[in-house]
Amino acid sequence: MPEHTSSIVNDSLDALYDDGSFLPDLKDGTRKKAFTSLVSILSTPNSVNKSFLRIALENGKVVRIPAFRVQHNNILGPYKGGIRFHESVSEDEVTNLASLMTLKNALHQVPFGGGKGGVVINPREYEDKDLHLICKKYVQYFSEIIGPDKDIPAPDVGTGDREMDWMMGEYKSIRPGSNYRGSFTGKSVINGGSLGRREATGKGVYFTFRYMLHDFVNGQQKWLEERENIFAKTALDHSDKDLTMAIQGFGNVGSVTALEAHKCNYLNNKIVAVSDRNVTLYNSDGLDIPALVKATSNHNGDLPVNEDELAAADIKAKVMDRDDVLSLNVDVLVLAALEDQVHKDNVGDVKARIIVEGANSPVTGKADKILSDQGVIIIPDILANAGGVIVSYFEWLQGRETQFYTEEQVITKQFDKMKETFDTVLPQFFGGPHPLRQNCYIHAVSKLSTVLYRQGKLY
Repeated sequence: MPEHTSSIVNDSLDALYDDGSFLPDLKDGTRKKAFTSLVSILSTPNSVNKSFLRIALENGKVVRIPAFRVQHNNILGPYKGGIRFHESVSEDEVTNLASLMTLKNALHQVPFGGGKGGVVINPREYEDKDLHLICKKYVQYFSEIIGPDKDIPAPDVGTGDREMDWMMGEYKSIRPGSNYRGSFTGKSVINGGSLGRREATGKGVYFTFRYMLHDFVNGQQKWLEERENIFAKTALDHSDKDLTMAIQGFGNVGSVTALEAHKCNYLNNKIVAVSDRNVTLYNSDGLDIPALVKATSNHNGDLPVNEDELAAADIKAKVMDRDDVLSLNVDVLVLAALEDQVHKDNVGDVKARIIVEGANSPVTGKADKILSDQGVIIIPDILANAGGVIVSYFEWLQGRETQFYTEEQVITKQFDKMKETFDTVLPQFFGGPHPLRQNCYIHAVSKLSTVLYRQGKLY
């Protein structure tokens, strides 16, 4: 598990141990044994599956590519989690992400467990036919452990609806007559995917931020003013002002989050910087987000990197180093790239007072504690980027029922489900001593622990 996830899970269990209202039937020695079991269960995966995919490439070479599917816990339902295509994929990383999915689904009352997959490639270096074969081989190698009632993969970094369509097609070939539509989510709409699924994570990331700073703070202003809580002060200081925002990562999540912020009528937020793997673009007067989205669609997904490309796209911006986005003097920093972006060596450079985790684990445990001690609000990944798995659940339901929602219905259902979570954890956060991440984990661990106990898994 990520270092901060592991420590927070243990801290959460410590807090729950002393709460007499939690599992009150467990007392004394029996309680101690049960909590020891919980630590063991929640800190280890149920299974780690690894294969080397044999791929005959278009260039004539035959390669063996490492591939993983980690299944962390399925006490709440079938394993669920994306498949990542990236050169940094490792067994530890995939295991970490699978554990996060278990907790995320528990937090948001989604009836899935946690799983994750990964293939160690840079997809930009492969032909489409190679990628198609990699997707087919992945399904072939792991066909015994995935399926609509076992383990339901979805897109992640480096994959999208195209890859899910390919994988579902292969699953259908291997399992003729099965309920193949529910075997993968994040598919294209024509192949049984859900309207709104591609935008779900980015929309949810911004909605989480907006709901906290506008809906919750405005509705609870007097109560917040009475709290002796450094995070309440940060929220109140930023709830009624013009906000500057920087977004690290301008892929599917970051670009949609930027568009949501750009068109928001509830908060006065101005996006002054965005970045990707190549560059940071900055404009103190605010960037033209729709123009940037159009430019990336015409440029292989990359932001303009020099004055000529900016001029061609009719965009006014200063070109900066890609990592400069982290240290800009802004109110809000959205991290929508990869994990471990803010760490002990650069945390002192971060000036934003509100950080939103669109990516998984972009703030390390040490950096998280340093920032939280300073009153910086970190809206954690487990809370902010759950829109994808929530809409994946809706897609799974639609595939089983063969009845499909409109995009408006999907987004409304997504936001309603996220609101339920916010209204549970935000009062605990602003009314207590713990950072928001720990409040979310306490809630998730409580749900998992109760179900594990009720099903007799702690003996």
